[in-house]
Amino acid sequence: MSDFASAMNAASSGMQAQAARLRLSTENIANADTPGYRRKTVSFEETFSPRDPRAVATGPVRLSQAELTRVHDPSHPLAGPDGYFQSSNVNLVVEIADAREAGRSYEANLRMFDQARQMAASILDLLRR
Repeated sequence: MSDFASAMNAASSGMQAQAARLRLSTENIANADTPGYRRKTVSFEETFSPRDPRAVATGPVRLSQAELTRVHDPSHPLAGPDGYFQSSNVNLVVEIADAREAGRSYEANLRMFDQARQMAASILDLLRR
């Protein structure tokens, strides 16, 4: 049964990591029009523990170092003397693609968790007979 528990723990950690990724992606989309906002990303790290050798965890949240977009709008309150201000470096197409990928990865981990749970339940039913 420990193999089933290990599989469910791995799937659960994958769901938590993808949920964090999806949260950051939606935060980036929400702030796409915020001047000076930098895109946030998170990396995944493999955890090395004897209890759960296949788990994954999120690393630190990082701010994108890509250049902020310069927008010419002399009427904007943040515009400098030259009429430009720095907008965000969020690309909506990239963020939507990342959000879809995170959602599908979450669903795949959920299916893996459910399959391991069903297999463990089937084994317990067989052992009860």
